[in-house]
Amino acid sequence: MILQALYNYYQILRNDPDVEIAEPAYSNAPVSYALNLSLEGTLLDIIPLVVPVQTGNRTVERPRRFNVPEQVKRSVNVAANFLCDNAAYVLGLTGKEAKDPEYAQKRFEAFRQLNTEILSQANSPAARAVSAFLQKYNPQNAKENPIIARHMEGLLEGGNLIFQVQGQNTLDDSEIRRVWEKYKTGQEAIEMQCLVTGETEPIARLHPDIKGVRDAKSTGASLVSFNLDASVSYGKGQGLNSPISQRVASGYGVALNFLLSNQNLNRKIYLGDTTVVYWAESADKRFADTFYMLLNPEYLEIEDNEAILKHDQDAEKMMGAVAEKVEQGKPMDIAMLRQGLDENTRFYVLGLAPSAARIAVRFFLTEPFGVFAERIMQHYKDLNIQKEYANQPDFLSPYRILAECVSPKVTRRDDEIKSSWSLLGGALMRSILTGAPYPEGLYAAFINRIRYDSDESKDDGRKRNVKINYIRAAYIKAHLLRKYRRQGQNHYEEALQMSLNESYTHPAYVLGRLFAVLEKGQKDALGKNINATIKDRYFTSACASPASVFPTLLRLSHHHTAKSEYGNVTDRKIQDLLNLVEASPFPTRLSLDEQGIFVLGYYHQRAAFYAKNGENAVENAEPETA
Repeated sequence: MILQALYNYYQILRNDPDVEIAEPAYSNAPVSYALNLSLEGTLLDIIPLVVPVQTGNRTVERPRRFNVPEQVKRSVNVAANFLCDNAAYVLGLTGKEAKDPEYAQKRFEAFRQLNTEILSQANSPAARAVSAFLQKYNPQNAKENPIIARHMEGLLEGGNLIFQVQGQNTLDDSEIRRVWEKYKTGQEAIEMQCLVTGETEPIARLHPDIKGVRDAKSTGASLVSFNLDASVSYGKGQGLNSPISQRVASGYGVALNFLLSNQNLNRKIYLGDTTVVYWAESADKRFADTFYMLLNPEYLEIEDNEAILKHDQDAEKMMGAVAEKVEQGKPMDIAMLRQGLDENTRFYVLGLAPSAARIAVRFFLTEPFGVFAERIMQHYKDLNIQKEYANQPDFLSPYRILAECVSPKVTRRDDEIKSSWSLLGGALMRSILTGAPYPEGLYAAFINRIRYDSDESKDDGRKRNVKINYIRAAYIKAHLLRKYRRQGQNHYEEALQMSLNESYTHPAYVLGRLFAVLEKGQKDALGKNINATIKDRYFTSACASPASVFPTLLRLSHHHTAKSEYGNVTDRKIQDLLNLVEASPFPTRLSLDEQGIFVLGYYHQRAAFYAKNGENAVENAEPETA
């Protein structure tokens, strides 16, 4: 199914005039230099082929991409490419002589043999010029050549080289292309029925390398690979074990490499170690644009190895209008959301992760585009909760949710997310796009962070909410909503609201509210500049085993209310909350779900204090931190 969808997308890309992709028997590859030859095969110059690329605030030079003859797949074997390869093959230059004195020489000889064999069948000046160069070139004298010496440092970096003859790219020569395509199709291959097309065709023994999956091999990794006895069946080795034609293998490889490349204008989505690509069964690029906008109202940029979240105000505005429709139970205005796109168009989402020299499929989802859009909006609706500060985003991206599972003291948070939550990133995305409950491991991670983190002091001595903040409370609410939605009976439904529910009497929720009242009583008595609040010292124990902590907290509250100007008001509030709890007010232990309800009770009550003070949350808005 994955290969078929990618091959169909390849056909769409081939008909797109705005996209440059490789044809069958060719591949798109970065090229760093061109060797410019005379008609007699003399090296005239080495021309750098780079383009400026904006990366954050910097402009860097990157190799240009060309459609070159399809490159071979190699690991440690010696295997040359046709008319495009690195300096070790094309010029016999390498920095690895110390390990193997014959390293470069063996590779140059393989390159010379392959290329002269194919070019000998071409009747063109360009083919004769390249053949002449390869016949008389001697790698032993390369460093004495002033043209090569001038570019030696760049050549040894490992980029690809191509040939020009009097400034004309040899790969544009029709005669050279003819003999290459004849050579490619003439290679011996077993013919079988292709699993994708159903036609009897030459079968690909090896599948193309896929490049661009984060943390996978930079030289490329395999999506489809059979090279162990345990992986094959009935004596069918490698590609014959699961027959895919050469035509389809080349096509799906081109399509997937395009989706993972910088040529693709649609941003890839990174969650943990998972790289997510997406496409529609349509040439209309607005499908992918809208999908990304829905899923990332605040988009992630990587600049100087640091993750930076930026707000996309257009996306926020668009989704706000759509969310209002969902909230009112009205059908979504498809024209408004998708700008006239057909909601029934098939859409695909593929999550890939590194796995040694291979690529693992974290998930592959396909639905009509409208179904994905509605599920994403349901995800945001489930997360909806009263904010702490006015400038906090209405819609929380998956990256922000995962970032809350990492200690705020970690300096390189994006790297920590990748290493610590590799599986959870893919599981979270799959839950969002399928409407399924969120992964339990992610909920446990949130509870653990609440246990171990503490609020941070700001420059003025006040505390910034880290232990329990807007994002953590929103996720806990959404997690429990989705978990019990499929079970048919939700005992905590009245707690899983946007804001405070004063009539809900579940002990965990009431005790969470009580803890917020006790904390406020301490601040009223001692001021905001407190070294260690009761939340810093007692919250974790109060959340897990209330009976062991609340008697102590209530005794402390008597001292605080005695010093507070409004102590009597706090005393009455404490008593009102105690009256909501049954005869045995303090449970000895709360389950993991009940701990989440305790956190929500605390968060709702604290947010209610701010709301009653004349929109205090708006007046005291804090700058966002990623």
